[in-house]
Amino acid sequence: MTQTTGRFFDELGKLITDAAGAADGVRKEVETIVRGQAERMLRELDIVQREEFEAVKAMAQKARGENDLLKLRVLQLEAVIEDMEAEKAAPPPSRPVRRKTRKRGF
Repeated sequence: MTQTTGRFFDELGKLITDAAGAADGVRKEVETIVRGQAERMLRELDIVQREEFEAVKAMAQKARGENDLLKLRVLQLEAVIEDMEAEKAAPPPSRPVRRKTRKRGF
């Protein structure tokens, strides 16, 4: 009877091991199918991938920095232009009046 009971438990252990292996295989297959469906749905929704988002974000930050520098440069150039226009609009500085002098003959 001891041998029959031991053999029964060996068979039961093999059955449980096989069932666990089959369940793991099914789990992996279901996971693959669900992942594929989720990726397909996200593509259909035109959702951006993280890498693309980060790349565009970096480009936008760089452009914003360049835009700030250009804005500063435009303000400086506008100030120079205003100064030049103010100089043109101002009346010319008065010059001392020169009087004609006569040469004296000796």
